Amino acid sequence: MGAYLVSVGAEEWFGEEEDEWGEVASALNAELRQRGLPPYENVPPETEFAAGSGQAFEEKLSLSMTGFFALCETHLTHEESEVLCGWTVLVPIPLDEEIWLPIDFGYYESTMVVGAPQVLPLAEKLATAIGLPAETPATCDNLDLSTWFRNQAKELVSTRTGLWSRDLDAAFYVALFLRAAQHSIRRGCPIVSA
Repeated sequence: MGAYLVSVGAEEWFGEEEDEWGEVASALNAELRQRGLPPYENVPPETEFAAGSGQAFEEKLSLSMTGFFALCETHLTHEESEVLCGWTVLVPIPLDEEIWLPIDFGYYESTMVVGAPQVLPLAEKLATAIGLPAETPATCDNLDLSTWFRNQAKELVSTRTGLWSRDLDAAFYVALFLRAAQHSIRRGCPIVSA
């Protein structure tokens, strides 16, 4: 099956139903206030799906992460790797450090929230290190990255080799975390692991 990274609109973010994120939103805002920071309340509404619009984000984590983790070990500190890919919730606000909320999430006893402004330079560092091609989709409305890496990337490898082309699974995850951070900042919305 695999997990998904998906953008969340205001209704779902503040909603109190079982599959919504209201408990996390409330706990995050309480933690932000405790740190003397403004609450994160300006979440845009979910928009109607339009392919290629860049208004939504949805990608599936189903490929092997072994090469990606090795890439992180080579180019990032352990702490940076945790910030880049260990989060449960990515928000578009700057945070000095990750925030751990005592809210169960799947197999984990807590929820880790990080700021997209902290994730973005780490993902950019890896994208530069592997020479991620410019043809990589900039928006990920509906598994656009997954589709591109299954099809077009395999075709591009024959004409444009480089570090990115040696491990397409690792390159996929670099692109995934890069585009997730960019989307969160651009749209001002949270992205969650679901």
